Amino acid sequence: MSGGQALDTDCITLTRFVLEEQRKYPQATGDLTQLLNAILTAIKAISSAVRKAGIHHLYGISGSSNATGDAVKKLDVLSNDLFINMLRSSYTCCILVSEENEQVIVIEDKFKGKYIVCFDPLDGSSNIDCLVSIGSIFGIYRTANEDSCSVKDVLQQGKNMVCAGYALYGSATMVVLSLGLGQGVNGFMYDPSIGEFLLTERNMQIKPRGKIYSLNEGYEMHWDDATREYVNSKKRPKDGKPYGARYIGSMVADVHRTICYGGIFMYPATSEAPKGKLRLMYEGNPMAYIVEQAGGLAIDGKQRILDIVPKDIHERCAVFMGSKEDVQDVWDIYKKYSS
Repeated sequence: MSGGQALDTDCITLTRFVLEEQRKYPQATGDLTQLLNAILTAIKAISSAVRKAGIHHLYGISGSSNATGDAVKKLDVLSNDLFINMLRSSYTCCILVSEENEQVIVIEDKFKGKYIVCFDPLDGSSNIDCLVSIGSIFGIYRTANEDSCSVKDVLQQGKNMVCAGYALYGSATMVVLSLGLGQGVNGFMYDPSIGEFLLTERNMQIKPRGKIYSLNEGYEMHWDDATREYVNSKKRPKDGKPYGARYIGSMVADVHRTICYGGIFMYPATSEAPKGKLRLMYEGNPMAYIVEQAGGLAIDGKQRILDIVPKDIHERCAVFMGSKEDVQDVWDIYKKYSS
C-alpha cells in the first residue's frame, strides 16, 4: 500500500482468536464461537448506526420507557432489536435477558440452544444526543437444563458465566472480551475497512492501584458514611497527592478507562436507591467478570458482585470496581462501619 504502512496479512481477528481458543478444548462444539459471531454482527450494525445517528434522525426519545423505568432512546430500540434478532437466529440460545424487556425472551424450540445471554444493548443512553462514548454489555451463561430452560436457570451467580464482554463506541469501536475464568481479557479494535475486529490489546491488566476515582458526586448528600469517608480520603489524603476525578456517566466508558489507567469506578447505593442503580445481570456481573479477569476487584460494599445470588432479572446492585488495592480500601471501610 503506497503512502502508508502495509496491511498485516497475518492479523488476528476476533473470530480467529476464538477459534484458536476453541481448539484447546477437544469437547467444544463451536456453539459459543457461533454465538459470539452473532453478537459481533449486532455490534457492527450498532456501531454503524451510532456513527450515522444524526444523519438518519436516530437521536431523541422514542416515547417509551424500559423495564427499569428509564426513558428509551431511538437507538436503544434499534440496538435491542438487533441483539434479539441476531441472537435468536444464532441457534445457540434458549433464553435472552435484555434491559429493554420486562420479561425474559424465550427462544422457540426450532431455534433453541444451550446458552443464556444477558445484555444491555446500548449502555449510557443519556449521552447519545451529545456524542459521548456509549457501549453494549453482555454476559453468557450455560443452562443446566437444555430441555426446559426457565427463569430459574437465568438467576445464576455471575461467577458461573462462561463469557463476558462489552463493546465501546468511542473514537473507535472496540470489543473487550473474556472467554472464561482464568482466560484473561483481550481487546479487539474494529477496522471498518475490512469489517473485522482485530486483536490490539492482548492480556489487558489493571494496575494494582491507580490515581483516579470515578462517580457522580452530585449524589453526595445521599451517600452512606462509608462511601463519603472513602471519597474524602481520596480528595483530601493525609499524605500524598489527591486522586483525580473523572466521570463520563456511561458505565462502559468509565470502566474501560479504569481498566486502561487504573483507579476505581463507583456507583454506590444511596438513601434514594438503597439497592443501588445499576442492574446486576447485564451491567454489574459482566463488567465485574471482566474487571476481575483483568486482575482487579469488584464488590457491592459487602461482598464480591460475582457472588451475589440474584432474585430478579432486573435486580439492582451497588458497584465498586477497578484496581484491587483501591477497591480493597473501600471494602475495609465498609467492614469498619458494619462491625
